[in-house]
Amino acid sequence: MITAAAFEAILREKLPFAQALALEIVAVDAERTVLRMPYRSDFLRPGGTIGGPLLMALADIALYGAVMAALGPVEQAVTTSLTINFLRRPPPADVTAEARLIKLGRRLAVGTVELFSAQEAEMVAHVSGTYSIPPRPE
Repeated sequence: MITAAAFEAILREKLPFAQALALEIVAVDAERTVLRMPYRSDFLRPGGTIGGPLLMALADIALYGAVMAALGPVEQAVTTSLTINFLRRPPPADVTAEARLIKLGRRLAVGTVELFSAQEAEMVAHVSGTYSIPPRPE
């Protein structure tokens, strides 16, 4: 397990690009990891919607948190696949990611992430992803 404070420290110290998103950690536990990406006008793409690459980054970091919530600080875990289905255009508002692991093996972790806009109750995107887990000492 990892605490929200420990996960925040990893984001700050090891993943400086994550700081550009100014993510807020809402929850990190065995059940789910929840992150909020506060709205910024420079996140908009033409058409007035949040850019897809930002949504993918949010989802990927949330899934990284879910892996750490299950295993502890396994910083070398890396994304091996990430698939996103954009379901509706997120308006200019905060976006929340709710990540859950659906399978945790010795070498791979598979999970899903649901993305929601603060202005809508319906999901704006659904993500499935796999993380490779580095060998751990036995």
